[in-house]
Amino acid sequence: MNDYTLTIKADEKKGVLDDITDIISGHGANISYVHLFVEKNNMGSINLELEHVEDIGDLINDLKNIAEIKSVELHGSQLDIYGKRIIIVGGGAQVSQVAMGAITEADRHNIRGERISIDTIPLVGEKDLAEAIEAISRLPRVSALVLAGSLMGGEITESVKKVKEESNLIVISLKI
Repeated sequence: MNDYTLTIKADEKKGVLDDITDIISGHGANISYVHLFVEKNNMGSINLELEHVEDIGDLINDLKNIAEIKSVELHGSQLDIYGKRIIIVGGGAQVSQVAMGAITEADRHNIRGERISIDTIPLVGEKDLAEAIEAISRLPRVSALVLAGSLMGGEITESVKKVKEESNLIVISLKI
């Protein structure tokens, strides 16, 4: 069983997403991430991250039998291509210094074949940080969050506790 990304182009029609998900679940695969968007010609594009696919050929053939589907493209999974994400949140000089260290360390691992990417989000303010922490747990491929601000506590601490209870996200805080 493998993980894949499918890009499906389909005419917009009510129920086409239901048809697609019925076929995927019928094949025993799990949808781990979906990105939908409408192109200029009213053609919809659906990027699906699929896990535990037993026979990708049969799955693609069954999807192509849906009348509204115009094409199905197969790609490696985002995790295989881009790897794990580490997100650094905070403001000012601390974020830049933490990012420099994290990028250096990720490069050392990437040279050995791992795939780790580093993202930064410059945010300050308790409410904005608390909302970002909860949203990060819903992003694809995120395996660790580093809080690099100098003022952490209150709503931020509550968001960290919530995220740690609900997900496998590793949270590292410099000052909390």
